[in-house]
Amino acid sequence: MLDYFKVPEEDVVTVDVKNLRRVTEQMFIKCGVESEEARLGADVLMHADLRGIETHGVSNLLRHYISWYNDGTTNPNPNWKIVRESPTTATIDGDNGLGLMIAYHAMNLAIEKAEKYGTGSISIRNSAHCGAVGYFAMMALEYDMIGTCMTAGGNTMVPTFGAEAKLGTNPIAIAVPTKSKPPFVFDAATTTIAGNKMGLLERIGASMQPGWVAHDDGTPDMDGGGEFQYAHGPQKMQLPLGGTREMGSHKGYGLGVSVDILCGILSNGIGFPTLEASRRAHYVSAFKVDGFSEVDEFKNSMDQMLQGLEDTKPAPGNKRVLYAGLEEYEEEQKRLNKGIPLHKEVVGWYEEACQEMNIEFILS
Repeated sequence: MLDYFKVPEEDVVTVDVKNLRRVTEQMFIKCGVESEEARLGADVLMHADLRGIETHGVSNLLRHYISWYNDGTTNPNPNWKIVRESPTTATIDGDNGLGLMIAYHAMNLAIEKAEKYGTGSISIRNSAHCGAVGYFAMMALEYDMIGTCMTAGGNTMVPTFGAEAKLGTNPIAIAVPTKSKPPFVFDAATTTIAGNKMGLLERIGASMQPGWVAHDDGTPDMDGGGEFQYAHGPQKMQLPLGGTREMGSHKGYGLGVSVDILCGILSNGIGFPTLEASRRAHYVSAFKVDGFSEVDEFKNSMDQMLQGLEDTKPAPGNKRVLYAGLEEYEEEQKRLNKGIPLHKEVVGWYEEACQEMNIEFILS
């Protein structure tokens, strides 16, 4: 993640990963989530924070999840089920369960189908927020499979030429196995900036950048410098990836619509035909590399290609060239040893929440 998004050093509180995981699990359990499901939910959040994806870690998301459980918006013990199935596909109804857990079970089903038939694709309706989509795509890696995950919902993206928000940030993740290099893991929103990044920047007092949001009439804001209105709305309309039509915003817009189709229209999700803001759905897939190529040859070729990208001559002012997933892998190795840097406001929230939920506060 760019330094622009990182917590200022004077506001950092470094937290032990095991302690953060333990407290987070206990919070899920206090909300009525079964212990194994709570472990899964905490693992998805730890994945994000370990890899430096604070947008989808505990800082931004956990308080929302707890609120949704407590006010009945989200079901802590969903009876998710397969409502339509073929040998290589399925549609899952998540019974309004949190996507962190539902998408995990769906990806396991996709992998199971891929083991038997070479590929598996699952569309998931009626399931709440699923966190970092890269987590679920990466589940396929240990099986020598390529994994994908997408999630759709909410109205935050304004379509190209539009004057009202009609799509979510609709992220896409693709994870590809390698032999010795850190795996290729692409995980990005189809808006110019992920919505939760705006939440991070609002917390640290940073300013809006050009091409991130639209003015109230839909015109792209190419000046920047405005105040964030993420946590305390009304939220600004986000621009598709590209910002303006001249810079390719139709591509981000088209990708966003594609995610809505695969997640919501394909699963017959409620609210997707009418683009209701409350809609939410996901999509995962896995396919075996050996259906296309010999696995070792493929992995060696991946290593060679990724090394070639790293060896690219950097432009002036840059130290090196990265590929998707490399910097996150390196950050994970650091944080496993040194702990996770949280904003002091987040640690303060944890302390208050622990008191309210009668959980031992062990983060400081």
